[in-house]
Parts: sequence; structure tokens; C-alpha cells
Amino acid sequence: MKIRTLSMAAVCALAACSTNETRHSPGTAINGTPSGKTTQESVLIPAASASRTVDAYKAEVAHRISHLHRQQVYSENPQPLLRSVVVVRYSVNADGSLINAQIQRSNKDHETEKTALASLKNSAPLPKPHPQLLRSGRLEVSETWLFNDDGRFQIRSIALPQRAG
Repeated sequence: MKIRTLSMAAVCALAACSTNETRHSPGTAINGTPSGKTTQESVLIPAASASRTVDAYKAEVAHRISHLHRQQVYSENPQPLLRSVVVVRYSVNADGSLINAQIQRSNKDHETEKTALASLKNSAPLPKPHPQLLRSGRLEVSETWLFNDDGRFQIRSIALPQRAG
């Protein structure tokens, strides 16, 4: 069990060190003009994804979200009975821009729904999907957020197995 936790931490650390991303100040648009945002924290802008399957792309996006929202992510195995399971359906265009995101299924816990949507939206832009994954210039994906009682989450594509009850 400790090995899985350490493995997940190592993967997240390696994802954070990726050279396929560039740093960008949110106060400046990519072309150097002001964007209207005032925060000084830099944001990682992902490059094109090498993932050629939807599942691999989902894992790549899940690692990005988990890295950028690490204070909201738990690193241990999910508790036996989860507080909430939220499924989000989202679309990404060829350049990694988030086109839309909506709750596909949940237990109506509005706080966790808002957290799931915000973590996705705040992680945009996402990696540029491989062209073979695109249909009509976009990629549609469903992903699941698993919430513990304390409001922290893991994303199913990279989540650890739940603890036994």
C-alpha cells in the first residue's frame, strides 16, 4: 500500500517537472499582452499530448489537475464510503482549450460539484489532444472525482483503490 502511495507521489512529481510545459504569468496573455488577471502566480501551460488513447489522455489531464490543486487532493487510499462521486463531462478543442464542462452525474452535493468543475476549469488550458482523438475538432471526455468526507478528492483515472470497509 505504501508502495502505491509512493508511486503515485513519484508520478505526480515527475509530471510537475515535465519539460513539455512552459510557465506563463496569468497577468499576461500568451502573446505578452495583459489578460486582465492580477495574480502573480505562474501557471504551467501544457504542450501537445503524446497520448493516443482517451484513457491515457484522461490520466494526463488528471495528473495536471492533481498537481495544480495538490492542496485539495488526498494521497492515501479513498475511504470505504465516499462523501460524493461527481462525474463531469467536458470537451476540449484541438489547442487544449476547455470548450464546456457540465455535471453528468452526482449525489447533488453542490459543494463537491463546484469543486470538481472549478478544479477542471482552473487547470485549463489542458494538454492539446493528439489529432487522432479528435472528432469534429474536439475531444469529449467523462471523468470522475472521488470525494472523501473532508472535501479532498482524487480523480478516478489515477486514483488509488478504496480502503476496505
